[in-house]
Amino acid sequence: MQIAQKLYQGIEIEGETIGLITYMRTDGTNLSTDAISSFREYIKKEIGEEYLPESPLNYTGKKAKNAQEAHEAIRPTDIMRAPDSVKKYLSPDQNKLYDLIWCRALSSQMESAKFDRNTITISTNDTATICKASGSVIKFDGFLKIMKDTKKDEDEEILPKMTKGPVNIEKLLDEQHFTQPPPRYSEASLVKKLEELGIGRPSTYASIISVISTRGYAESINKRFHPTDRGKLISAFLEKLFSRYVDYNFTAELENQLDEITTGKEGWIKVLEMFWKDFNKNVSEVKEIRTREVLDLLNDSLGSLIFERGKDGNIDRKCQLCDNGSLSLKNSFRGGAFIGCSNYPECKFTRPLSKAKAAAQSQLAEPKFIGKHENGNDMYLKNGRFGPYLQYEKVEEKLEEIAETKKKKKKTKKKKNLKEDNNFKNVSIPKGITLESVDLDRAKFLCSLPKSLGINPDNQKDIILNSGRFGPYLKCDNKSARIENVEEIFSIGLNRAITLIAEAKPGRMSSSIIKDLGEHPEDKKPVRIMKGQYGPYIKYKSLNATIPEEKDPLELNMEEALILIEKRKEYDKNKKSKKKKKGK
Repeated sequence: MQIAQKLYQGIEIEGETIGLITYMRTDGTNLSTDAISSFREYIKKEIGEEYLPESPLNYTGKKAKNAQEAHEAIRPTDIMRAPDSVKKYLSPDQNKLYDLIWCRALSSQMESAKFDRNTITISTNDTATICKASGSVIKFDGFLKIMKDTKKDEDEEILPKMTKGPVNIEKLLDEQHFTQPPPRYSEASLVKKLEELGIGRPSTYASIISVISTRGYAESINKRFHPTDRGKLISAFLEKLFSRYVDYNFTAELENQLDEITTGKEGWIKVLEMFWKDFNKNVSEVKEIRTREVLDLLNDSLGSLIFERGKDGNIDRKCQLCDNGSLSLKNSFRGGAFIGCSNYPECKFTRPLSKAKAAAQSQLAEPKFIGKHENGNDMYLKNGRFGPYLQYEKVEEKLEEIAETKKKKKKTKKKKNLKEDNNFKNVSIPKGITLESVDLDRAKFLCSLPKSLGINPDNQKDIILNSGRFGPYLKCDNKSARIENVEEIFSIGLNRAITLIAEAKPGRMSSSIIKDLGEHPEDKKPVRIMKGQYGPYIKYKSLNATIPEEKDPLELNMEEALILIEKRKEYDKNKKSKKKKKGK
């Protein structure tokens, strides 16, 4: 939305600030008469008369439910400004968004694409083996000429044009396909489902998706939402004890009532009174239910989601450790929900709520030997509090280096020393990578991170590949780019990395840098002039040196900066000595 805001407010083009798109916070589907006329004229002149419909296309009947339509649909302010003509004035993200808006708006006034439904059959002379492929062949590309999308349907492939005759088979691929379950919701498919159910409105979809992610109800893996343990628990709790308020029809009906309040057909006090009366009663009833009863309800509701099924197909809640115990949902204020045995404290069997995590835990009940690390030491796959990880012993040379750095740093916490004294290196397995796929080559690759993929030709700096808390990512200078597909971490090359870094936004640091003076002559660390809350200052490692008011930060050179850094060091040293004297 911030990118769209910038396109709306204006981009500087040849010394003039020009707004490239109309108001973007809209849910309208209609276009102004002037815009439609200019679109039709452009299609006729630039694309071809055969792509122009006989009459303007109208989409007013296809509006989303609860759409306010206070403004027209998002469109380019001038259709003559094609994406290629303004590309040099836009950032990569701005160009992508403008290209999307321009293509969508223009294609909405073009002829429909036409397809022929075809089935290609390849058979042997004796008709013993028959191969079939069904799909569509493009007869007339229509609006697809602009959209650059040759797929007619998500589930249907576009076939090439073919004629009847003999086929020269160069290669046969023997593949087996299984029926797949429906895909998990992505952001786009979730919004589409909300529209179908009449929940929310176009202006609230972004906040709904944001809440799902930020509150930990679901996590995004490969651009698909996967429910977390917290999300499953809360959904089951609300469905069992507040079923009326999480019903799709209730939410959609409440949206209608809010619309009626807006138009003045309904009084807001009356609507709130009707809601609060029943809701308050429901809350009071739930408060009286004991915690154990609530957990029993959740056991029944979650059922096969948290417990395994036996050979007879029924849910098996028998404890794996003791003979007569029954597994049940339990809650810990510190660690959250988990599965435990009813015979606690005699039986102390516990496992995670998620069956997948439990399977991984049981699979790694004992450390799994992967092979030898590049330093010659054994490498193991283990399971820890925060998930699976790789562990190997560090070489003696590196341990000596760590010992030397410890001597230099006199003031360190005990906890930190204990951590540094550990001779083992732990490397987390990124989310989305299955434990079965972690072989010796992959383990060595993950242990080698962070690693340089090569030099970025734009700034002549290294592009670093690494894995962090939120998954694999690329880092180059002040830019970071997230790698959406986790598996790509093993195959990504320099060309792909350069593209991702070019498309990434600069970090926060870049917006506050006034001038980069270069590297410090002693330790080669960067020395920069930064923009601060109380004025410009020099930043060198963790030291901040104030720049005098009479000096222009843009004209400051490295020699002057080094003098100011030394003055700051002297000031800090005197300050510490004064504190010591007071303490004595």
